[in-house]
Amino acid sequence: MQRNINGVGVGGQPWVLRRVRLTWLSFMLFFILVFFPLIAHYYLTTIDEAGGPDKPIFGPRHGGELCEAKHVQDLCRIRESVSEELLQLEAKRQELNGEIARLNLRIEACKRSIDSAKQDLLQLKNVISQTEHSYKELMAQNQPKLSLPVRLLPDKDDPGLPPPKSARFCRLRSCFDYSRCPLTSGFPVYVYETTSYPWGSYIDPLVKQAFASSVKSNIYITDNPSIACLYVVLVGEILDSFSPPPSPSELEKQLKALPYWRSDGHNHVLLHLFRKSMTQNFLYNVSTGRAAVAQSTFLEQQFREGFDLVVSPLVHALSEPNFLEVPPQVPIKRKYLFTFQGEKLESLRSSLQEVPPQSFEEEIEGDPPADYDDRIIGTLKAVQDSHLDQVLVEFTCKNPRASLPTEWALCGEREDRLEVLKVSTFALVIAPGDGQLVASAGCNMRLFEALEVGAIPVVLGDHSKLPYHQFLHWSEAAIIVPKPRVTELHFLLRSLSDNDMLAMRRQGRFLWETYFSTSENVLNTILASIRTTIQVPAAPIRDEPAHEIPHKAGKLAGTDANLADNGDLDLGPVETEPPYASPRFLRNFTYTAADTYRAWNRAPGPFQLFPHTPLDPVLPSEAKFLGSGNGFRPIGGGTGGSGKEFQAALGGNVPREQFTVVMLTYEREEVLMNSLERLNGLPYLNKVVVVWNSPKPPSEDLLWPDIGLPIVVVRTEKNSLNNRFLPWDAVETEAILSIDDDAHLRHDEIMFGFRVWREARDRIVGFPGRYHAWDVNHQSWLYNSNYSCELSMVLTGAAFFHKYYAYLYSYVMPQAIRDMVDEYINCEDIAMNFLVSHITRKPPIKVTSRWTFRCPGCPQALSHDDSHFHERHKCINFFVKVYGYMPLLYTQFRVDSVLFKTRLPHDKTKCFKFI
Repeated sequence: MQRNINGVGVGGQPWVLRRVRLTWLSFMLFFILVFFPLIAHYYLTTIDEAGGPDKPIFGPRHGGELCEAKHVQDLCRIRESVSEELLQLEAKRQELNGEIARLNLRIEACKRSIDSAKQDLLQLKNVISQTEHSYKELMAQNQPKLSLPVRLLPDKDDPGLPPPKSARFCRLRSCFDYSRCPLTSGFPVYVYETTSYPWGSYIDPLVKQAFASSVKSNIYITDNPSIACLYVVLVGEILDSFSPPPSPSELEKQLKALPYWRSDGHNHVLLHLFRKSMTQNFLYNVSTGRAAVAQSTFLEQQFREGFDLVVSPLVHALSEPNFLEVPPQVPIKRKYLFTFQGEKLESLRSSLQEVPPQSFEEEIEGDPPADYDDRIIGTLKAVQDSHLDQVLVEFTCKNPRASLPTEWALCGEREDRLEVLKVSTFALVIAPGDGQLVASAGCNMRLFEALEVGAIPVVLGDHSKLPYHQFLHWSEAAIIVPKPRVTELHFLLRSLSDNDMLAMRRQGRFLWETYFSTSENVLNTILASIRTTIQVPAAPIRDEPAHEIPHKAGKLAGTDANLADNGDLDLGPVETEPPYASPRFLRNFTYTAADTYRAWNRAPGPFQLFPHTPLDPVLPSEAKFLGSGNGFRPIGGGTGGSGKEFQAALGGNVPREQFTVVMLTYEREEVLMNSLERLNGLPYLNKVVVVWNSPKPPSEDLLWPDIGLPIVVVRTEKNSLNNRFLPWDAVETEAILSIDDDAHLRHDEIMFGFRVWREARDRIVGFPGRYHAWDVNHQSWLYNSNYSCELSMVLTGAAFFHKYYAYLYSYVMPQAIRDMVDEYINCEDIAMNFLVSHITRKPPIKVTSRWTFRCPGCPQALSHDDSHFHERHKCINFFVKVYGYMPLLYTQFRVDSVLFKTRLPHDKTKCFKFI
């Protein structure tokens, strides 16, 4: 390599020059990096000293002074706001931490309290259990319950009792085998088939068909003859074409051939039903052994008092009576004061002679037996000719019916006779002239027709034995006078007041409807007569089985503050009592002996339990209502008094009692749930029975409120308002609060109504009142819901009533009324008011000034329909036709308590007052 000696580089510049430039740049860079900071520091320090020590320009400054700079003021404000919020959040955090610590301490304390309370509750449960056990032991010691006796059935070939001296002297003690009918037997009755004996084929087919239909519906009939208490043999009515009738010896032979006759026929009843006014007495001169005879015609030497039975005619064999054709019971006085149509040839001949009739004394002194029929004819004709009153007496007939000797024959057809009786205040029934004929089919037919159309029977002849005379007090429905008093008959009938005549007409209507009107009633009455005679208790009336719809409970009731509406008053105890059912009926085996006369002789008054009706129900929850004239037997004194004690105890004559709410609903689930929630905490509530009236079941996801008591949802067979009053077996209390699903009642109002009902148990006690009025222009009854100073009905959409009336409504009240309720889907509350007023002859009781009870905002109900009131007008008029009169009674009485008007502290005196 060759060196460049001339010093010229590759680029053409000398090498020394480039080196000088590099040195110069390095020096300048060093000067800038070292001396320039020193000079700047010195300069800045000099400026701070010139500005004074209090105002440094570039030294450390406060935040406020720094923010004097205009371009950072917004940022400073944001920083200050954030700082304040951070300080507040920190304070809250510390406060919450403290609260959490305190709550944790309280939680621990509550847990300890809960554990302690559980222990105390367990101890209390043990104490309660021991107390209940001790109570049961004491009750068992004082009132030991005896087991039902074992029923010992006699052998089939058991000879039974020793034979009486004569069948004529048969009585129950000598001719009836009580061993087959113990008190606990249930009174089983075996009915022979008419094909099992020869003369069965000659019985009237209509009678056989009606009898067979009645047997099927009777609750006492059994198919097992080995356990039967009674054996029934239908022996008539024999067809007229069957002639001649079997001889007495042949009949005796056929009776003894019956499979369970047992040589003497004890515990057998020979039943002879009749449809005609003249029927054969073919059992006369027939030795019936120890078998009782039930028929309409008896001779004195044939009838065995207390053993045989006089029965009523079977007029409506296979048909129900038409209530619309039955004349009303008012007006009391009709066109004729009394009427009689009949013919008896033996007396008629002597009465048509021109010889004046003899006096009673002269007739009695004569050799022949006294027959007063001639004097009766003359006296009645004299009354008719006097024209003092309009009467109708006819002693000749164009078409007389067949009759027994000395008996007055019926005239014409049945329809013609009824038309005359419909315009008659009294109907004469003249007993047969032969005193040996103590009961006749013709007289019983006259009696039946008179009762059917509301003519008061006047029986001339006190020797006659009327149907079921051992049990029915006929003097309350008919006038029975001896024949010698026929001359005083006109005066006697004129002296009766309208009230007396109406009472007798009502009682006669009751007897006809209950015992005579249908074939079922006739058979049931015959069996009830025999059962009551041997003092076997009736079978309990059935409760309606409640088929429960499963449902699930949701939230606890009472959590919604909007539904809490318990009123300002506390009329119940602070703590609710557990469910407590009413005491059961304990007199099943004694009431037949104690109350037979009272029960059989009157129309169904409150709490008589119908031992006198063909149905013979024994209500299972009526123990404390027999034995006192006011409807209940006091079993404890009240504990009321001053306000505090009054609220803490139920008081009254029954110190421990609860009620059941029965609520009818139809596809209004939200309204129903709200109503159920409002019942939470209601004192003395036993349970709630929800009658689900819709064929569509409740929603599966529907959550029912938990009110601390059972809620039974009952499924019904059909949509019917009558379901409200069915005697559900789920109802275990005597008191029922019937309430609609949209009814809005406060707890204090319900409690007050319950207290009032307990003092008037035989009446409807409720809140909304209504009344009926007579429309003069249209001559009909009207239903009125306007505000009024008097009322005659209380709506059952919010009312208390006794469960007793649920049985009557469902099983005893005429079916025509329930059918109309189903037809209109209306009027069930009116029907219940009619029934209770008809039974008690008392108006309902309205409590508080409330006139309506609908909840605000609820969906519209059926009562908002325009046709609602028109239908109720029709219902009232139809019910009047069925009952035959207007049973509703007006009242201006309303029950209030000063607790609703006066606000006093609990330690002051309060009282319960009627104003």
